[in-house]
Amino acid sequence: MYFGFNNFIKKVLPTGLFYRSLIIVAAPMIILQIITTIVFFDSIWIKANKGLTRSLVGELKTLSDIYTGKDIEQINYLTEQFKLNFDFVINIDDEKLPSIDKERKYSPMDRSLRRELKSVFGSSNYWFNTIKYEDVVEIKIKSNDNIIQILFPRERIAPSSVRLFIFWITLPSLLLISIAIIFLKNQTKPIINLAKAAEKFGKGDFFSGIRPSGASEIRKAAYEFDRMAKRIDRHLKQRSEMLSGISHDLRTPLTRLKLQLAMLNQKDLSVKMSKDIDEMESMLNSYLQFAKSQVQEESTATNINKLFNEIADEKNSKNFHLNLSVMVVLVGRKNALKRCFNNVIENGLNYAKNVYVHISKTTNKLNIFISDDGPGIPLDQYKNVFKPFYRLDQSRNLNYAGVGLGLSIAEDIVRSHGGNIELSESEHKGLQVKISLPL
Repeated sequence: MYFGFNNFIKKVLPTGLFYRSLIIVAAPMIILQIITTIVFFDSIWIKANKGLTRSLVGELKTLSDIYTGKDIEQINYLTEQFKLNFDFVINIDDEKLPSIDKERKYSPMDRSLRRELKSVFGSSNYWFNTIKYEDVVEIKIKSNDNIIQILFPRERIAPSSVRLFIFWITLPSLLLISIAIIFLKNQTKPIINLAKAAEKFGKGDFFSGIRPSGASEIRKAAYEFDRMAKRIDRHLKQRSEMLSGISHDLRTPLTRLKLQLAMLNQKDLSVKMSKDIDEMESMLNSYLQFAKSQVQEESTATNINKLFNEIADEKNSKNFHLNLSVMVVLVGRKNALKRCFNNVIENGLNYAKNVYVHISKTTNKLNIFISDDGPGIPLDQYKNVFKPFYRLDQSRNLNYAGVGLGLSIAEDIVRSHGGNIELSESEHKGLQVKISLPL
């Protein structure tokens, strides 16, 4: 039962730190104000209203008793005194008491007035209306054969301090909550900035550091994150530069070997060795491409439709089919995305007859489906093909004339954009690569 209630609370409460902190600050204040209002309303306002109403009904009872007498001069004199001293408007009416159309059961004023009038005059000898006039209450009382109409100010039975009390209890609460909102925003803003910086760095965007602000604990976390990000960035640059340098330096002796082989008289041996050198050059080109994928690039708004059209123009192949039914603009590193799509498409063109590209989008995600009608990949090899330098056998090798870095580079680029890449069987009985990228 406890865990069920705990789960219910988690679903009901907001997930954001700002709103949770606001509830922690505002909830006790609001509860305290509600309790104070209830106590005031019950112990002070209702009791004051009851005392005023009882006093008024006593005056009305006295006035009713006066009209039971027969001395007209005395009745008129006392009536004038009531009008003068109690601020009453008194009229004598020969009509019957009006019928009560609807009782306001939830009005404290009406309940108190009804209770006191009923205890003094009975159930059928009075009638009143508190809503007909804005500042005046009308009461009619049956006395012998006369109907006495009394009009008196509402403030006689309604304490005027209620509005003032509500005003002074509401205004400070709103003021304090407003101050709390301002302070909470200033406290949560550094955390939000740190989260955005972490997200940006995780996607591989250019990271220029963050300025620590806020509480001391948040400043320390931001400072340590900045140091960690710079160390990782420095490590990635060193690795990329080293791999790029080695690959570049090896090209020079390979070129010299090619020139020497061209001068050999043994052509059979020369051809075989040239093929080996060509393969080594292809491997070096793959290494360089892998190194380039690690280099940081500024994120820009990229039109995915135009990017695929550029790839199609470069391929210039009738076996490459595009289905770009929606227009999508994605913020990302254009060259890296193009390299990623090129690797997957090139794999398909190498080992399948046709390659099909289809894109779709949801409210926050772009889905790219690259399918082919080739031999595909066994299900148990889906994870292995993303490993660097991993190659399948020649009948199902996705990295033809390569070293097994094509899909590894593609996955690295997709992950750095905060996306996901998955393999499955296509509707054309080949391989389908699904690339999901956040918009």
